[in-house]
Amino acid sequence: MKEKKMGKLSDELIEKYLDNRCSEEELNNIKTCISESDEEARKLFRMEEIYYLGKPSAKANDKQTDTAEKALFRRINQHEELKQKRFTIKRWIQYAAAIVVACFIGGTAAYWAKHNKTEMNVLVANGGIIEEVLLPDGTKVWLNNSARLKYPTEFCGKERVVHLDGEAYFEVSKDRQKPFIVESEAMRIRVLGTTFNLKSGKRINTAEASLIEGEIEVSGKNEEGQIILAPGQRAELNRNTGRLTVKQVDTRLDAVWHDDLIPFEKANIFTISKALERFYDVKIILSPDIQGDRTYSGVLKKKSTIESVLHSLQNSIPINYKIEGQNIFISSR
Repeated sequence: MKEKKMGKLSDELIEKYLDNRCSEEELNNIKTCISESDEEARKLFRMEEIYYLGKPSAKANDKQTDTAEKALFRRINQHEELKQKRFTIKRWIQYAAAIVVACFIGGTAAYWAKHNKTEMNVLVANGGIIEEVLLPDGTKVWLNNSARLKYPTEFCGKERVVHLDGEAYFEVSKDRQKPFIVESEAMRIRVLGTTFNLKSGKRINTAEASLIEGEIEVSGKNEEGQIILAPGQRAELNRNTGRLTVKQVDTRLDAVWHDDLIPFEKANIFTISKALERFYDVKIILSPDIQGDRTYSGVLKKKSTIESVLHSLQNSIPINYKIEGQNIFISSR
């Protein structure tokens, strides 16, 4: 007696199967059919794949669906076994067309979302002009001459990351849930909200991070160490030796360049002289009769010449001065 061969799966049976309307006997017939015929198994698999991937999208309009449907028809008609099934399977093709449109719309949206997240701005301070920029989170940054800052149009993810080459002054907006990260050539700075100055770049041999307010974590980019700074501390990283050290300094003086204001708090003439030597590249010689017990608290405006600054200082501290080239002689008045 010859064994009865199972026929091909009908479109009606496939439709019932995909809609979960098959009886127990029909399910057994389908199982037997696909186990005996690889061709029928592949056919059912293709139709099942189209069905479950092809849920209609509310975002797809009729024109888009029709265009996608025609494209799918052209591809499916390349298979000989499906040429005669065009109208029977049209329902599943429409599902597939809809998912193609939905994927296109979703993919486009995802692309633009990703693009917006990763789009970067680059600001460079040139021509001796200090550039000021307000970042998307409210952080204020001042760039010293030739400094380059790279930052996103929007801070996404768990961190706010910017990249610096050169010197910049930061007033970081507080956000304990999203730390602010400054990546540079030599250092990596991590903060929650604070004010600090960072000088680090390809042409800078000793990178410096000076903390004015708050708290920052300083680490070397090449595992030179990690330090938590307190206000009034400066971290210095020698890129030649790889040594990371901390110094106790008046860190506000490290950031005078960003607003041209020289702050002093109970500073005597010796401290003030050292600061003026630094900013004006001069040598100050103090007379032996100079008294160091008198102090000055306030802010000096950094002016175009050292003489104009000394003239302003005379209003608070009784001194006389004499300028000879790069040398300045100061005596009591």
